Amino acid sequence: MTKVAFMFPGQGSFEAGMGRDVAEAVPEAMAVYEAGSAASGVDLKHLCFEAPAESLVDTEVQQPALVATSLALDTALRTRGIVPHFVVGHSVGEFSALGSAGSLHVPEAIALVRERGLAMAEAARLRPGSMAAILGLADEVVESLCHKIHNVWPANYNCPGQLVISGETGAVDECCEEAQREGARRAVRLKVSGAFHSPLVERAAERFRPAIEKIEFKVPSAHFVSTVTAKLEDATRLRTLLVEQLTAPVKFTQSAREMIADGVTTFVEVGPGNVLSGLLKRIDSSVKAISVNDLKSLNAAADELA
Repeated sequence: MTKVAFMFPGQGSFEAGMGRDVAEAVPEAMAVYEAGSAASGVDLKHLCFEAPAESLVDTEVQQPALVATSLALDTALRTRGIVPHFVVGHSVGEFSALGSAGSLHVPEAIALVRERGLAMAEAARLRPGSMAAILGLADEVVESLCHKIHNVWPANYNCPGQLVISGETGAVDECCEEAQREGARRAVRLKVSGAFHSPLVERAAERFRPAIEKIEFKVPSAHFVSTVTAKLEDATRLRTLLVEQLTAPVKFTQSAREMIADGVTTFVEVGPGNVLSGLLKRIDSSVKAISVNDLKSLNAAADELA
């Protein structure tokens, strides 16, 4: 039996018009946007279908828009009979993963990430910082640099040779310079509003915790791999992990390897763009990666996975 994992992208994977053609073709997908709009107080249909890309940049609106689109695409896949054995999400994509697996109701997931985005934006204003992707160095080398330089930390383990760092802007700049001296191919500053996945945004975790504590998480219908621990986790741990992930590094590389070790051979990226599919092929080129981000790719995936 082919084991299939759905993987859900994180912040930065957005585009104008995202999800519109699928929502117009699949009523169940349109219903995700409608329920999400009511739950979050954001007009997600306007934001995703009609607004320019610049309107999606801010964290507090991008996160509910992204999760709504991912869950609309997930719903559309399920109308075609495609369901995953495993789910995983990159940062905010964990809420899409848990919505997909039924551990969160879809409106709950979208409302939560609206609050998460507001909390992160506030924390970034209070303690500004930066993020940068270090390309072409072993993780251990970047970790060593972060250990030596005060107030910069590993933030996203994306794939071998690509580790994102996060911290105070001066420290991030110093780490980038040191990385290039160590032989990094490039050090790319990210267009983000704060030092996410670092201790600098601890205030976001404090603000977000009460919202999470109100939620009753259901047992996931698919195996959920946390990118905080890179391990299978059950519903009893979700409150803690979804708060911890705001300041903890995203272990996508390790999580993908965990699923591959568990027998997953096909990964379906459910959401705008194809960033995770590209990262996955660098983690293990032997596995199949499929991107589902519009009606054409939805139909192709349904045909391939049927």
